[in-house]
Formats: sequence, structure tokens, C-alpha cells
Amino acid sequence: MADRREAANDTMPDTASKWLLALAERPDDRALRAAFERWRGASADNARDWAEINRAASLLATSVPPSEPGWAKFLRQRRAAEAGRQRRHRRIAGGLAALAAAACLLLFFQGSTLLLRFEADYMTASAEQRRLDLADGTNVVLAPQSAIVADYSSAERRVKLLKGAAFFEVANDARPFAVAARGVVARDVGTAFEVRLGAAAVEVAVRDGIVDVTAANVAGTERLLAGQWAQVTQTGAVGRGQAPRDLVAAWTAGQLVVKNQPVSDVIDALRPYFEGVVVLHGRKLAAEPLTGIYNLADPVGALRAVARAQGASLHQISPWLIVVTGD
Repeated sequence: MADRREAANDTMPDTASKWLLALAERPDDRALRAAFERWRGASADNARDWAEINRAASLLATSVPPSEPGWAKFLRQRRAAEAGRQRRHRRIAGGLAALAAAACLLLFFQGSTLLLRFEADYMTASAEQRRLDLADGTNVVLAPQSAIVADYSSAERRVKLLKGAAFFEVANDARPFAVAARGVVARDVGTAFEVRLGAAAVEVAVRDGIVDVTAANVAGTERLLAGQWAQVTQTGAVGRGQAPRDLVAAWTAGQLVVKNQPVSDVIDALRPYFEGVVVLHGRKLAAEPLTGIYNLADPVGALRAVARAQGASLHQISPWLIVVTGD
């Protein structure tokens, strides 16, 4: 029996790129998924390698087709990167062909990441907004490139936001309703509210009612009333603010409303509405404050308006690639 187990283990992938391909080829194989989770959790290096290669493949999935010059450049860069990792860690061997094959498969899946497809109950692609009703009648609007898991029990209604943003209009029910996002939990007290999962923080904003916000790395509870928002960073810093109620989740009405936000944050908010890659170049430009209202139905026009407001340049290299440059 031991020999058979060892033989099976020998066939398991041993690098992040090989795991990417294996999971793509056998998405319903629970044993493979369990083995992958063990491999990823075995070391910090494994987890870092997976995050890096999944990020690269996800970017490629929403970038240019294989016939474009950018593809060849990506492969050359990836080959050089993997060669460097071999020298530094002596443990990542090859994997370039596996990455290319997995990236092609990801193109077929229209830019969705593999992990989200495994985990999510509901998800959206680039430029797609989706309205849905959960089992209890709660109405949810998913922003583009967003994903959630609904986990209802007899004692609680819980939704996990895996990516992006979602707006909830909670149905009346004896069971409490909560939304979790990277350690932050928003508990409904009869309300309509938005939860947004950003790169550096989780933000909760209330349109109607009351929401209690807690976090694993924050003491106490932040209670939010209509028109209030709170932001919890990964380091545990908490920020609060006030906004007009009708501007909460304005994206559900096709508008991006920003006030004194860095250009980098505004472009991050516009990226999911563009079916391609948006590159921002220039540290000073990225940090410049911006105020405005942008039409999400025209992301290219919105990006041009952002560039124009800052005296920056916008170059549309192809239908799938936009570069915004400034100082």
C-alpha cells in the first residue's frame, strides 16, 4: 500500500506552473485539489510561487491573444524569471510549457482565475455586472471581476466575498446576515450595503440601515449608519468617513464617483470594466488626487478623462492594452 501511495505522489506536480496546468485539466478532481492545498501550505515559498504564477496567468488571460507580440515577450520574461528562481531556490524546474498551456486554457475561460472557478458560487467577468437573488431573497449586485460564496445554515446566512465588490439588499429573516472578506466581517442590522475587497483594504459602505463591522486584527466593533463607510487595512488600520447615501455603490447605476482619491485607486476601480490590461506608469501621477464622475459604460473614455485631468498621456496599444503615462 505504501508503495502505491508513493507512486501516486510521484505523479503529483512539484512546481506552481505544473499545478496550474494540472488543476486546469482536472477541475473536478477533489483529491488533486486536496493535494494542491497541502503543497501550497507546506512552505511560504510554495505559497509565494503560486501567488506569482497565478497572478501572471490571470493577467495573461485578460491580455492579448497568442498571436500578438506581447505573448512572445511574456514567455521570454517568464523563462528568464524561472531560470533565476532555479538558481536562487534550486527547486523550480521548467514549467514554462505548462504555464503557456494553462494560460491558453485561461483565455478560453474569458479571463476568470482558476481558483475563483473552484471556490465561487457566483462570479462575473470583465465588464460584466450581475444581479442575482440568494436563497432567502436577498438581492445581490456583483461588480465586474467579482466573486462570492453563499454559505447558509439554519443558524446564520453568511456570504464570503472572494474578489471585487458586491452590493447587498438584505431580505428579512430570523437568521443574522453577514458578509466576510479577508478577515473583515460586516453584519447586517436590516440594511442595504456595499462590501469592496481591495488590494490593501476592505471597505464597507451603508446606503440604508445599520451595519456592524469587525475584523480579526481590530479590537471592538465599528457601527455604520446610512451614508457612512469604514475601511480596514491589512495592517489593522481603520478609517471612517461620510458620503451621500445615493453615492454608495454608485457603480450599480453605471457611475464611478471619486473624491480626492489617488489616480492609482481610480484606475484600479476602472480596470474591471475594460476587457484587457491597463498599465499605469509614473509614481507621481499614481499618487495625484483626483475628483470626478466617470461613465463605467465607456471605460476607455473614462481612462482618457483621468489622463486629461492630470495632463498625462493615454496610449491604446491594441484593443486589449492601454498605457497611461505621466511623471
